[in-house]
Amino acid sequence: MSVINLLTPHVADLIAAGEVVERPASVIKELLENAFDAGASQIICEIRNGGTTYIRVTDNGCGMAPEDAGIAFLRHATSKLADEDGLACISTMGFRGEALAAISSVSRMELLTRQPGAPAGTRVLLEAGDIQEMEECGCPEGTTMICRDLFYHTPARLKFLKSDRSEASACIAAALRCALGRPDVSVRLIRDGSEEFFTPGDGKISSALYALLGREESASMLRCTSSSGSMKLDGFISSPAEGRGNRAHQFFFVNSRTIHSAFLQSALEQAYKNTLLVGRYPSCALFLTLPVNSVDVNVHPAKTEIRFGNEKAVFDFVYQAVKLALASEDRLAAVPKEEHVPAPAAAFQPKKDFYQTMSAAEYQRQSRDFSAAALHSPAPAYTPQLRMDLSPGSTREAVRPSPQSVPESPVSVPAAQIVREAEKPVQSAGKGAFPDHKILGEAFRTFIIVEQNDTIILIDKHAAHERMIFDRLKAAGREIPSQMLLVPSIVRLSLEDAEVILQNGALLTDLGFEIEPYGEMEFIVRGVPAEMNVSDVPAAIEEICETLRSGKTVDPAEVQDEILHTVACKAAIKAGWDTQRPELEKIVVAVLSGEIRYCPHGRPVSALVTHKDLDRLFKRIV
Repeated sequence: MSVINLLTPHVADLIAAGEVVERPASVIKELLENAFDAGASQIICEIRNGGTTYIRVTDNGCGMAPEDAGIAFLRHATSKLADEDGLACISTMGFRGEALAAISSVSRMELLTRQPGAPAGTRVLLEAGDIQEMEECGCPEGTTMICRDLFYHTPARLKFLKSDRSEASACIAAALRCALGRPDVSVRLIRDGSEEFFTPGDGKISSALYALLGREESASMLRCTSSSGSMKLDGFISSPAEGRGNRAHQFFFVNSRTIHSAFLQSALEQAYKNTLLVGRYPSCALFLTLPVNSVDVNVHPAKTEIRFGNEKAVFDFVYQAVKLALASEDRLAAVPKEEHVPAPAAAFQPKKDFYQTMSAAEYQRQSRDFSAAALHSPAPAYTPQLRMDLSPGSTREAVRPSPQSVPESPVSVPAAQIVREAEKPVQSAGKGAFPDHKILGEAFRTFIIVEQNDTIILIDKHAAHERMIFDRLKAAGREIPSQMLLVPSIVRLSLEDAEVILQNGALLTDLGFEIEPYGEMEFIVRGVPAEMNVSDVPAAIEEICETLRSGKTVDPAEVQDEILHTVACKAAIKAGWDTQRPELEKIVVAVLSGEIRYCPHGRPVSALVTHKDLDRLFKRIV
């Protein structure tokens, strides 16, 4: 008995649909690319219920003749490829002839099309890939594709779809990518009766970029243009000062085709090496133009992966172009002024007690401990300030200083006095007493150098302080103190990240964040964990979204720990900062007492060099 079965055309279509149509966003991408290939200059896309029940794409392109409309939904039926020679020089978005067949096999499709000058159009109605009706009709010039009830007869596929909001966000992101790739075409997207975005189709990348990233981010980006022989690059990249916590805003286009390319990502990020903070990623919208015969787009049915004929030449070209754009940046740009943020309908009213509503930025200016800015600016005239208890295990409560205990400005204390105070014996408040020690200073403003008996101890101040903060946050459990911001912070996210924030609002509240929607992709942050600096809020939110989206772990406790890692890292003093002796002393006490051994990521926070090691190094002993 034969064990090899010949699949029916219907089953073959369903298998092909699984490669091409993963979710409603896949339908949006394929239909928009077909409209581009039809020569459209205006496209209107409409979705309802996240695209699961209704997707309509209307264009003013060339339309189809009645005889073409009847075969357009057959597998491998395409107007863009005639023979095998055409595979070597594909210049259109589509060419495989699989998209319409795949979409129609898992939905109810309706086609309305009319060629320019034709007296009438054609209407085709399909269900599960089979034509139910085909007739002459009146319709505008161009083509309208309507997709209803996606996966209606394949419930196994339907159950894997996410919420309507999540699917709608994916549809909008897919449409935005397509629109950005063709700035010469006007694209409008409507969701549940409301317009989401509109690109003018004026041919300017900056106009499409504005619709995609918003005013602030698009205005801060740097122009990147270059050409070398047959290769051309145009687009925009972010300033190193505007690094993000993830790669969500990296967009690459090759011959106007939106692609995902780890190869181009590597070229971009290599160019930013030594100019971008570790853990930060650049944004970009880069358009690479190459000869069509030097690019292989026939790699995957979704057509988002490509191969380059000469990868090294492309890598070097993109790398050098980005480096050149970064080198031309104005290094003396004005420091942006802090803008007042209007509150939404439920107006934000600061509490009357200033000492309970102090922002993190204000805290850095006014608190003596853990203030890197104090050594960079002249000491201001004394005004009543806050005295913070920053000892290990403290809850960072603020108390008003008495007139008799007015602290001196750190800058006004003589250096010799600071050294004498630092050299005084310090008793451990941690796991047990430890011998006297002396702080000798810092190396590279990163490693604390401590002498203790016959040992030199090097302490990574950022890693150790990060662990101290993490342990305090971890001990707080679900009672992590939150500080209200005097001026709320506005954070603009990608659509996917916005969905993540909405889905995990309760978790973020437990961790000390107070975040509210402030538009489709914007959120207003009214409160943050008490340890965090307000200037680190956007970066922290992006990294938290990356953690929640990555799916590295499903254990709620582990997810919370990952987020606490991010909060602690942002709140800790940084390598390269000028750090005051009292701050260093608290870190040293925590390390020498055994309270701190590793950072939250598992790296050691200290290293030892004994007197004997140094004697051997200098050949004093054999």
